[in-house]
Amino acid sequence: QTQGTIFPAPNFNPITDAQLLRGALQGISCEKDVLIDILTQRCNSQRLMIAEAYRDMYGRDLITDLKENLSHHFKEVMVGLMYPPASYDAHELWHALKGIDTEEKCLIDILASRSNMEIFQMKEAYLMQYNNDLQQDIDSETSGHFRDTLMNLAQGTRMEGYADPSTAPQDAMILWEACQQKTGEHKNMLQMILCNKSYQQLWMVFQEFQNISGQDLVDAINECYDGYFQELLVAIVLCVRDKPSYFAYRLYNAIHDLGFHNKTVIRILIARSEIDLMNIRQRYKERYGKSLFHDIKHFASGHYESALLAICAGDAEDY
Repeated sequence: QTQGTIFPAPNFNPITDAQLLRGALQGISCEKDVLIDILTQRCNSQRLMIAEAYRDMYGRDLITDLKENLSHHFKEVMVGLMYPPASYDAHELWHALKGIDTEEKCLIDILASRSNMEIFQMKEAYLMQYNNDLQQDIDSETSGHFRDTLMNLAQGTRMEGYADPSTAPQDAMILWEACQQKTGEHKNMLQMILCNKSYQQLWMVFQEFQNISGQDLVDAINECYDGYFQELLVAIVLCVRDKPSYFAYRLYNAIHDLGFHNKTVIRILIARSEIDLMNIRQRYKERYGKSLFHDIKHFASGHYESALLAICAGDAEDY
């Protein structure tokens, strides 16, 4: 049972919320606690209704006002909450592709984990927001087998719900050979299976792979390949197995390995807040011994910390 941390607020009144936000943004010093209390305690569809009420009442765009009144990471959180999920994915992909350096890990996180429907909606949003084709941008900004695999994922053509046990050993054999041979053709076969077979089918294939090779597929990929191609393949395998565990692992790395990679932490918390963030929190605690709440509290500060903790919805005993 997947579960988020943000739910629709009861007794919701978008007009009241819009008035409170306007008051908070108009003060001499912006009342950030009010912004946190409202925007992290409403679901995305409610936030969009607040933005609409705000525009109707004041003739102003709430996102623009947030951008003008806030700064740094706190601004990124509050503004990020105001995008519909597909638009937020599109926004993150655009910045990952068009920034000074391509942010490969962002491309991996999003494209390895989204369903066909989410990918379709994200491509539509990308075209609407930036008047660009996502696949063309991936094609021009990345390279090699990493690019080919991203392009395949961006087609959103994974089979869904279908599984055929009789073909699993054959697929596993192809994966095993691809880890032995490492030719261009083998790499293509590898990514074709991982990008197009259903999750149900891949579970069986991974099990067969273990039987044939005596090795876990992730270990085999890590041994045979390197760079972003390897990271992307591993991300796909981990997402097939258990998405909350994948995101717990990514959050842990973002918090600990890189001296708090803010963009990654913000992106995952916002994107998963209504899907499986509660599950991610559970996996995090199980795997790393400390709660996500504890680790965020340890690394972030001020209103930025408060906003992240409110989305994370940690309990006092989590600290």
